[in-house]
Amino acid sequence: MILCVPNVLTADELGALRSELRDASFTDGARTAGWSAREVKKNLQASDDNPNQERLRDMVRNAFMRNGMLQTALLPSASTLPLFNRYDIGMQYGQHVDAPVMGGMGNAVRTDVAITLFISEPTSYDGGELMIDSGGMEYAFKLDAGAAIAYPANSLHHVTPVTRGSRHAAIIWVQSLVRDPARRELLWDLENAKRQLFGREGKSVTFDTVSRSHANLLRMWADV
Repeated sequence: MILCVPNVLTADELGALRSELRDASFTDGARTAGWSAREVKKNLQASDDNPNQERLRDMVRNAFMRNGMLQTALLPSASTLPLFNRYDIGMQYGQHVDAPVMGGMGNAVRTDVAITLFISEPTSYDGGELMIDSGGMEYAFKLDAGAAIAYPANSLHHVTPVTRGSRHAAIIWVQSLVRDPARRELLWDLENAKRQLFGREGKSVTFDTVSRSHANLLRMWADV
């Protein structure tokens, strides 16, 4: 399941992120990639020693946590700290799959879902599309600033070369209560069906039956 969500970051948050990242120090993004992905990762990553790095991370994490669509669809149980990356002219990230587990002992996160939050306006740069392979088809994504895309972290994906401007984004990896993506999609479909039923019928017998099935499936599948 690939989910595009608008307006995850507010205009004020985007302004603050852009202002801080404009003056932030960046390092070679390849340093956080695995041994094979390192060969194709050509971008920059905000340094951990930037003075306001913790505040920026909290801003992005809070935006993710308050977004009802992302919380309902992904059912997060843990997440990584947000990373901030930048692609300047000529930079790209070749085809790769994200590491299955990130972090170390005591803070390891299974990467079920990857989230990219777009910070740059799409008109401010050329290229830089996020390309995701799904079912043997490749799809391109270049969302409005403030929007997020959530997609399976086990999918092949890459970022095309930037040919004008700079592309800034924040990245989070999420461990879900329900690790199986097909089960998460089924729960998401049932959640949407519940809302549609409630809007059409109110708290009817049919609504209660679908709600019970949704709750019991989540109870059956949740890793807690």
